[in-house]
Amino acid sequence: MNKKSKIIAAILIIIAIIVIVIIAKTGSHSTKVADDATVTDNNTPILSETTKLSGNLSEYHNAELGFALKYPSEWQKEDGNAGVTFIIPIDTTQVSTVATLQATIQVISGTCAFPPVTSIKERSTVTLGANSYNMISMSNTVQGRVYFNRMYSLQKDDVCYIFSFASLNLSPDSKGLKGSDLTQAQNNNKAIVNTADSAFTEVIKTFNFVSGPQGQDESTVPAAK
Repeated sequence: MNKKSKIIAAILIIIAIIVIVIIAKTGSHSTKVADDATVTDNNTPILSETTKLSGNLSEYHNAELGFALKYPSEWQKEDGNAGVTFIIPIDTTQVSTVATLQATIQVISGTCAFPPVTSIKERSTVTLGANSYNMISMSNTVQGRVYFNRMYSLQKDDVCYIFSFASLNLSPDSKGLKGSDLTQAQNNNKAIVNTADSAFTEVIKTFNFVSGPQGQDESTVPAAK
């Protein structure tokens, strides 16, 4: 096995492990007690919850981080301390080399700043839903693998909300694609990534701020004896 094949194999193994971990996490540590409430194993309500909606959408609500949004129900959700990640399923019935589709929303204290990059494909300010976002997109090819990222940022007071979409297309050589099969895969790659990117933009349109849990008025808290 040459060096390139080893790299591709390692990437595929890592992706498989991530998917398995996500499935294991979403299948444990929580039990449904109602259609719109989730509790942990010790019956303590958690601040992040997901409610099924009509039209194959689910609503993600995180009072602790102060936001809610709607997303396609087939996306796999993974909560984190600073936000949420969605693994977007890939249509395996089509000939393609798309290996990863992922959307992430992160909440960061401080002023919004995109990571330093050497090249930017597009930069603009866009209005989606009720909010105005700064947006950049980047595309790069490394050893035949194509990376595409789109990022939005939204500042609210001293908190920054970062929305990221990322895709990875493996080298056609990894699947032995040539001739008409290669052309078909390239067309399918573009369609699959564009569809996921458009869905990601629709998700951002549903983003809205929500109030966090309120603390108790300190004047009413009895002094310790």
